[in-house]
Amino acid sequence: MKRNIVIAVVTAAALVGGGTATALAVAGDDENTTSVTRTDDDRDDRDERADRDDKDDRDDDGTGAAAPASGKVTAAEAIATALDHTPGTAVSAELDDGSWEIDVLAEGDTWHTVRIAPDSGKVLSAHQDDEDDAAEVRAALKNATVTAEQAARAAESKGTVVSVDLDDDGDGDGDDRAWDTETHASGGEREWKVDLRSGAVVADRDDD
Repeated sequence: MKRNIVIAVVTAAALVGGGTATALAVAGDDENTTSVTRTDDDRDDRDERADRDDKDDRDDDGTGAAAPASGKVTAAEAIATALDHTPGTAVSAELDDGSWEIDVLAEGDTWHTVRIAPDSGKVLSAHQDDEDDAAEVRAALKNATVTAEQAARAAESKGTVVSVDLDDDGDGDGDDRAWDTETHASGGEREWKVDLRSGAVVADRDDD
């Protein structure tokens, strides 16, 4: 009789808790020992709640937001591929409309735009442009030792590089000039300047 009462009480408690339970009754001389085991239903509920809480935490702190993907080909790799196709000096690279767009200043001061597929690294197209600022660009890069490709690789330490561009403003000796780069990371978009001579990466003051 005592054993039946114990089993009934345990079963009722499990039903109130929203799950199922297994009751084991062991009869001794004057006492009963009862063990209750929670089933997988309760563990599944706890796991689902934990997953939801995890997702909410990621959304709150911004780490759950995915940065725009550049595909398998980095900015530096896209620049290298463009220069293999069209030799010259890479002046800018930008992930635009689903492809890398590289501006190259070639011999004879002719400008070329080369498009690279960000997933395969293949050259999608190449054509000559009618830009007329070749002299200014060559003057800006006169004493530079860091190329656009090297600047892109340097900026990779800050996030996924989505653009590299020559900042050709500044005084005549190029002290104020740099490679302007933009990166995407979990913290959002940031802009950086890469020194033309040392390759040092510093935050763009205008981006603060």
